[in-house]
This record gives sequence, C-alpha cells and structure tokens, in this order.
Amino acid sequence: MNPFKELIQSNRAWYCLDCGKCSSVCPISLYQVAEYTSPRLFIETALVCGEASTFDNSLLWSCLTCGRCTEICPSEVGFLDFIQEARQIARGKDLSGDCTHSGMIETWGRMMTDPKLQQNRLDWVGGDLELSADGDTIYFPGCLPYYQAAFGDLGIDGIGIATAAVKILNALGIQPQVLADERCCGHDQFWQGDLETFQRLAKLNLDLIRSTGAKRLITTCPECAYTLKNIYPEQVGDLGMEVLHLTELLAGTELAVQKADLPGPGAARATYQDPCRLGRFSGIYQEPRDLIEASGFQLVEMEHTGRASICCGTSCWSTCGQVNKKIQTERLKEARLTGAEILITACIKCQIHFKCAQHDSNLAEENQIVIRDITSIIAEQL
Repeated sequence: MNPFKELIQSNRAWYCLDCGKCSSVCPISLYQVAEYTSPRLFIETALVCGEASTFDNSLLWSCLTCGRCTEICPSEVGFLDFIQEARQIARGKDLSGDCTHSGMIETWGRMMTDPKLQQNRLDWVGGDLELSADGDTIYFPGCLPYYQAAFGDLGIDGIGIATAAVKILNALGIQPQVLADERCCGHDQFWQGDLETFQRLAKLNLDLIRSTGAKRLITTCPECAYTLKNIYPEQVGDLGMEVLHLTELLAGTELAVQKADLPGPGAARATYQDPCRLGRFSGIYQEPRDLIEASGFQLVEMEHTGRASICCGTSCWSTCGQVNKKIQTERLKEARLTGAEILITACIKCQIHFKCAQHDSNLAEENQIVIRDITSIIAEQL
C-alpha cells in the first residue's frame, strides 16, 4: 500500500469536518503571518493535493506537536501522529526541517547510537549524594548535563536540576541507580521523523535499563517520562518497570501535602507553565501545583493554563524562528500579567526557550520574569 495513503487512512484524516477549531488554538496558525497555515489546511492539502504539496507545507516542520489541535478536534483526527509519520516519509525522501543550533543536539544524539561510545556522564555526582549500584529505583537525568553545556550562557543549570533530584530522592529514603552508559531517550529524533536514530537509541537504553533489575524509573524531564513510558513500548519494547515523572512520585508525600500554613498574602507569587508532555500528553496538572504551594508560594494562574496551556514555542529542535519567538514572548507577557515574580516549569526545554527569548535585546522589559525549575525549588525546601 502507498505509505502516504496509509498515513491518511490510519490517522482518520478523512473525518476532518473543516470546522477550523484546530486553527483557532494552534500557536503556529495564530502567529504565522507571512504564510498562513493550520492543521485543517494541512489535512485538506493532504487529501486534495496529495503527497508533494503536503511536503511543501511549512507546518510539516514548524508544527510544535503541542497537542492542542488533537485535543479539541471533534472528529478525533490524529494530527500529531499524522505529522510524525509524514515526517518519517519526508525523511525517506531526504527532506527535513531547518537545522537549529547548527545541528548540535541532533549530532550528540547520533553519536550516542554507537554501542562502543565511551561516555563520561557521572562527573556531576558527588558531595553528599547517595547512590546505589543495585537499588530498585533508577534516576534518569537524560540530557540535562548536555543542555547545561550547550545553553549555560542562558543560565541553564541542568546539573543543578539532576543534583536536586537525587537530593529529593535521598530525603525520601531512596538511593537511586544513575547509569553511566545511559543514552538520550530519543524523544526529539522520534518527533523529527528520524525513526532509525530513535530506535537505535531506544534499544540501547532498553537493554541497559532492563539489565539493572530495578522496578521503577524516575525522571525530571517530561519528554523522557512520556517517551520511556509510552513510545518505547510501541516502538522497541516495554521497560518492564514503572516510569514516573518526579512530580508524580512526590504527589501525596510529605513534601507535597504540608499545607497546614498555606501561603499568605505576603508570600512570593508564582505562576506555572504546564509542559506539553507533562500536561496534555500525560495528564499531570495538579501534582506540580500542589508542590509549588507546599514550597511556600502563592500560586497565580495565567489566562491559558492546564489543558489550554500554550507551548513554550519550540519542539524537538526542528524549527526556531520569528514565529516561535512571538509565541514565547506572548507567553512571557501572560506570565507577567499575573503579577507573579517567578515563572516555574517542570521542563528544561521550557526554561531554555523562554530564557533565550528573554536574552533577545530587541524584546521589551515586560517579558522579564525569573524562571526556575520545580525540582530545584523543592530541593531548597528540604
């Protein structure tokens, strides 16, 4: 069967009602001025004009895969899967999106596919951190150390997040395994349509993680959590253990429920950015908010929050330009309008993209707000 026709059939593209609801919530559609595009028009192009025109549509690579369109679609068109699979077909024809950050992130992902690669992943472990060689819990830091090396000039402290996570686990009486030969989870490669690289990374991780004998894997990255829990079983195999984002693990613990003295009017005001993979993809909304309040902050919500939250503006490093910057700056304005002094998120990519927008000398002062990761904030309360 023609893979493009199979793509249309398997993702319910025929059921599109042309209602335009997806267009009303798609961040790219809202801010793409030079060449208007939308999920609805993308599907219409695929149905009416065929394969070649679809691959010429700018949304093929600019789509954030944030999930707002799929969530609101009354016909349950699988637009996210449609985009991901269309990118796979396009890559088979030597097509790809714009190369952001000189292809640095894609390069280190491809490097990690080498089974003989000698890595140095544990230099950040030290001090009073307590690890185990055979404990039943794995902490999976993912690319946190790499992001610090790549975006340290923005003030990104990936190692600080990883260290904070281990401190929190230690406070709960958990001495986690941290694997010296762990690889990138492959999230970005999967959503870029680079299935070959994704599967090579995933198989190396799968074999390594299964060999530990652990019963549970904890990560501080929403993308790692979603990929390991949901995409691995579909593509390469189940890890054979529970996979949790750290905020899920902490839900209901003493760290999350000490609210006898709720933050008073004098407490620092904070607002929260729902990461797409933690919120819409995994349904985790309340746990981070409970932790923020338990950490002593007065939580104030942005206009678009929870299921209606707006993406940080860039996904899987496939495109980053004027439209993405507009999405980021508008979201930062929303955060400022709450009156909050601090914007908290649970995803390092949200930090990277928002701080990058803040470093643009052409942007207004109204976009400036302190941005922090929830893991570091919780660790400070210990």
